[in-house]
Amino acid sequence: MADQAVDLGGARVSGTGRPPAVEAAPTDSQFLGRTRELKELRADIDRAGLNTLAGRKAPHARVLLVAGRPGFGRTALAEELVRQVTDGYPDGVLRTRLTEPDGTRVPVERAARELLGGLGLPAPAGADEDDLSETLREALADRRVVLLLDDAADAEQVDALLPDTPDSLVVAVSGGPLTGISDVRPCTLGGLDTKSAVDLLERFSGSVRITVDPRSAEGLAEVCGAQPAALRLAGGWLAARPSVAVSDLAKQLRADEDDSPPLTKIFKLSYASLPTAAARTLPLLALAPAGLVDPHIASGLAGCSVDTARSTLDDLVALGFLHEVDSTLPQYEVPGCLQPLLRTLAESQERPGELQLARARMLERTVRLLQSCRAITETDSPLAREKLLAMPKALRFPTPRAAEEWLRVRRPALLAAARLAVADGELDTLARRLMSQLVRALVAHFGTQAAAPDLYDLHGLVLDVAERRGLPREQAAALLNLGDLDARTGRTAAALARYRAALDAGRRANDPYATGRAMESVGAAHQELEDYERAADWYGRALAQRLARDEREDAARLYGRIAAVHTFAGRYGEALRNWSSALTGHRRLGDVAGQARALSEMARVQEYAGRPEEALRTCQEAAEWARRADDVRLQAAIQLRIADTLERLGDPAAARLHRGAAERLLDDLDDGAPAPQTHEIEPEQGANACEIRSASAKD
Repeated sequence: MADQAVDLGGARVSGTGRPPAVEAAPTDSQFLGRTRELKELRADIDRAGLNTLAGRKAPHARVLLVAGRPGFGRTALAEELVRQVTDGYPDGVLRTRLTEPDGTRVPVERAARELLGGLGLPAPAGADEDDLSETLREALADRRVVLLLDDAADAEQVDALLPDTPDSLVVAVSGGPLTGISDVRPCTLGGLDTKSAVDLLERFSGSVRITVDPRSAEGLAEVCGAQPAALRLAGGWLAARPSVAVSDLAKQLRADEDDSPPLTKIFKLSYASLPTAAARTLPLLALAPAGLVDPHIASGLAGCSVDTARSTLDDLVALGFLHEVDSTLPQYEVPGCLQPLLRTLAESQERPGELQLARARMLERTVRLLQSCRAITETDSPLAREKLLAMPKALRFPTPRAAEEWLRVRRPALLAAARLAVADGELDTLARRLMSQLVRALVAHFGTQAAAPDLYDLHGLVLDVAERRGLPREQAAALLNLGDLDARTGRTAAALARYRAALDAGRRANDPYATGRAMESVGAAHQELEDYERAADWYGRALAQRLARDEREDAARLYGRIAAVHTFAGRYGEALRNWSSALTGHRRLGDVAGQARALSEMARVQEYAGRPEEALRTCQEAAEWARRADDVRLQAAIQLRIADTLERLGDPAAARLHRGAAERLLDDLDDGAPAPQTHEIEPEQGANACEIRSASAKD
């Protein structure tokens, strides 16, 4: 299969630096008609509501509803309205879609997370619907925004996202009424007026035939039900046949005695006359995740080259089957009104096995792009460079920045691909590989913290597959990852439950890494809950396993964690014994910096125990080991600790000398990093500081 390099040419960079949810929508120069509807909607913004007339403050933002069947320009009208009123809302526009292309209702928590991301605000990983809705309302409380909720499935979705302030505006698009939300101002759409319908037809078909035969154009618009989606297809059909009269198309459509809606009739007629490549590709686009297609997705689905796919997609745009997305990369959207028609067509044209093969090709292409996306960030690694060079040119990114931009633009489709792959149930191996590579790419480009909400969802999907397939090792990995994310966002009780479940799964898998990691994490959760007795017990269990396996580095670290727990509990004798064991472990390993840290922590415990002279001697020994380790920052921190101890011993002059030594050490650092804000050296970090890993450890 002939391929070309990842297509970044012709990219349009917005330069706004804003997150996707608040990117300004492109001005739709193709918008036609709806003058009356726009006037009424704009008037409804300022019209007094029932609460205002009753002398009460409005309980939420004004809600304008654009209702109607798909294909009648609901979203286009909503976008045009938003464009016209944006100047009155200085904090911008937020957008989210509330229904998947296949008709699945988008969970409120996902929509709220996208809107918070659009505001540039963090959304806690794993937070539930109520928490995220409340966080969103708090964020919008002092802002004036327009909130565009496209394709709302029901009133509950909209209600959960409504700002509490009347200073904002909500524009909702739905197929029907939003019963249950007070003071909604509806605008129900039918067909376009005759002039606008003919103008839309002309824009797709060209002006000559419309100008010479306006009556036939009006007749064709009537046959199409004045529906914008049907008119675009009709115009595209005419544009591809410059010698055919407008009246001929109208006759063909009238001659079709099928009781199908006009859109179905023109769709069937247009599809029947497509070239072979386009006819092969179009039905398969129903499989595109989130209804978003790029040349690589189309290439994978149809089994053709990227160049051929790009050309076919451009042809389908000209024929009215696709919309081109305003994006920094080539990207196309399948109109929601055509999704059911494409699914029906795909099921009638292709055998189930062929459709599954197309999905597999698409997912395999996505996996390899993600591998390339991650590998470009590891160019310092000879192995990564070798892997990258071994990939076909079609899958390589020219720079890390280009790879990051691709990941940012394609993120919604990539996450949708993971969800669809897991829901399929028959492509679990590909689904696991896809999620593994997506996790790694997100972490490589955006970092664990920034990507945490997406990682939480992905690890949940990994867990679903692992439970379905009976894979205890992957269950343990997913549960550990989810537990870590819960712990980082303060949901310690939930994290503890995850870690205990991970321990059970690790034992079933006979995986010593997972069981040891889980026991240590259970201990950390109990420590966070200030249950120091249980924390020490679980750390002790993890230590026993590390000692039995002669894992000396981990054992030394665990001695330190046990010592820290005893310190928090005020059991200073136990703490000193464990720090002494940690010190011995670091010494046997030849870990000079580890010895310095252990000695410093021993000094702190000695001071807590009321033995400052002993603490001073231990700290001075720690300073010597830090010097041998050539760790300037550690030396500075220990000098500050010595200064504190000397002050407590009543020697401020000596304390000033050590503070000055610490300042000189920090001044000599080349990186210019700020000085420590505390004189305490943080205890050694344990298992919960581990890098988040995907369930599938192999590439």
